[in-house]
Amino acid sequence: MTALLADDRRADLIGSLWMITAMASFAIEDTFIKTAGASLPIAQILVIFGLGGSLVFAVVARLQGEPLFVPDVLSPPMRVRVVFEIAGRLFYTLAITLTPLSVATVVLQATPLVVVAGAALVFGETVGWRRWTAIFIGLLGVVVIVQPGAESFSPLTIFAILGMLGFAGRDLASRAAPRTISTTLLGLYGFLTMLVAGVVVGLWMGHPFVWPSLTVALAMLGAIIFGTTAYSCLMKAMRTGAVSAVTPFRYTRLLFGIALGLLIFQEALTLPMIVGSCLILFSGLFILWRGKRVSG
Repeated sequence: MTALLADDRRADLIGSLWMITAMASFAIEDTFIKTAGASLPIAQILVIFGLGGSLVFAVVARLQGEPLFVPDVLSPPMRVRVVFEIAGRLFYTLAITLTPLSVATVVLQATPLVVVAGAALVFGETVGWRRWTAIFIGLLGVVVIVQPGAESFSPLTIFAILGMLGFAGRDLASRAAPRTISTTLLGLYGFLTMLVAGVVVGLWMGHPFVWPSLTVALAMLGAIIFGTTAYSCLMKAMRTGAVSAVTPFRYTRLLFGIALGLLIFQEALTLPMIVGSCLILFSGLFILWRGKRVSG
């Protein structure tokens, strides 16, 4: 019995380290995208990032002996997932490039709150008044950060909220996705969706593609490397330790995003940012703790 507990704790520790690595990689990916966004059109960023990521996951799938297409990819939940994936990727990329990285990162951390609320409304999962209260407090944290009506309010921060809602919808649709679709194929089609979104946005906006400089090209390469690494580490984390032990470390992305925004882009850490971040963080952790207690 003692040996089993030791193995479980070791698995939780390793899974937590994978999760922290994933969140750090996501934050670095965002930093590279923001850097490239200073000179590349949004559509071109989506195309390059989507193409590079899909090629990586296609190679991984083939090395694992997986087919690149299964009929369930066209199932209704997957079609819904594609729509939300496009919205999430497009608006969050806009948020990264047009608003402070720290703001976009913190707002994104409200995604689990929306997922819990959506699971209750869409899938009929039981969510008690305590968790509903935590959800509203966390969303209040988003309002505190965005500060609608204040002189410092920027309409561009709406992109971060729309991106967060898109990712929440994607995660909800992923719950209903057929089990025959592996996480590798989900990654492949997620990046392919980004590629298609970039093409559509490019045609709609009519912005000509530009030849990137060496610095920008390296930034996009870095985004692809760290983006695919982050996804792989995230999958390893969720498969190594207990979900309840590993998931709280998702919020380390908040710390990494704020730190990179301050150090690289000289962004300001304001009081509303600190207060809103704390509200989102504590609400998310409470929901995780409460969910574990209710199911336990």
